[in-house]
Amino acid sequence: MKTFLLKSRIATILLFLLISMSLAACSLMSVPNITNAGNNKIVNIGDSIFALSGKISDYLHSYAGKTFRRYATSGAEIKGSNILTSFDVTAQYARAKSDNSLIDTIIMDGGGNDILIPATMAFDPYNCKKDWWEWSLSSSCKNLINDVYVDTVNLLNQMGRDGVKNIIFLGYYHIKFGLIGSTNLNAAVDYGDYRLAAAVANATAANNYRVFIDPRSKIVNSDIIIDGVHPASSGSKKLADLIWAKLRVLPY
Repeated sequence: MKTFLLKSRIATILLFLLISMSLAACSLMSVPNITNAGNNKIVNIGDSIFALSGKISDYLHSYAGKTFRRYATSGAEIKGSNILTSFDVTAQYARAKSDNSLIDTIIMDGGGNDILIPATMAFDPYNCKKDWWEWSLSSSCKNLINDVYVDTVNLLNQMGRDGVKNIIFLGYYHIKFGLIGSTNLNAAVDYGDYRLAAAVANATAANNYRVFIDPRSKIVNSDIIIDGVHPASSGSKKLADLIWAKLRVLPY
C-alpha cells in the first residue's frame, strides 16, 4: 500500500510539472505586452484568444486610431490554480494596475484554460469532456466552472472597487476537432459561457458599464486554426468587431 501511494504521489508530481512546463511554453507563444499605449486607460487582459496572434488588438487599434495596453498571456487561467500564477488573469490585472492605476475600461476573457488545460493535459480529472452517450455535463465539471464563476465575480468586484468604469468580457465560442480542440468540450463551453455571463451580470461593484459578449453564433470552423481552439484572422476580425460594437459607444 505504501509503495502504491508513493508511486501515485510521484505520478501526481510529474504530471503537475508537465502541466507547468506546458504552461510556460504557452506563455512564450504570446505577443509582447503593451505597457505604454496611445490610450493607457483601456487595458486588455486574458488568455491566448487575445495573446497568441494579437490580431484582435491589431483590429481594435486600427478601428480606434490608437493603441491600448495589453497584458493577455497564452495559458492564463482566471486565478492561480497552477504553479505559474504570474500569468493568470488576476495577476495580469494587478500588473496593469501597478504600471498605471488609471484604468477606465477592461477588455478581457478568462476561464477557458481552467477547463481546457486539465481536460487536455491532465486526463480530464473533472470529466469536462461530454461523450455521446452522456445526457449532460458532469457535476464535477459544473462544480469546476462554478468555482471559476466565483473567482471571476471576485475579480470584477475588485476592479469596481479600484475605480474601473467599464468591463467588456468576451465569452468563448465552440471549438472544433484539432491538435488541441475536441468537440466534446463544447457542452463545457456552453455551461461556461452561461456562468461567465452570470458573473458579469451579478458582480456587485459599481461599474458604469458591464457587458458579456457571446460569440458562439458568429464563429464557425473556418474561423478557427488547425489546433481547433484559437481564432484565425477571420475569427479574430469577427471577435474584434463584436468588441468594437461595445467599445465604440464609450469615450476612448
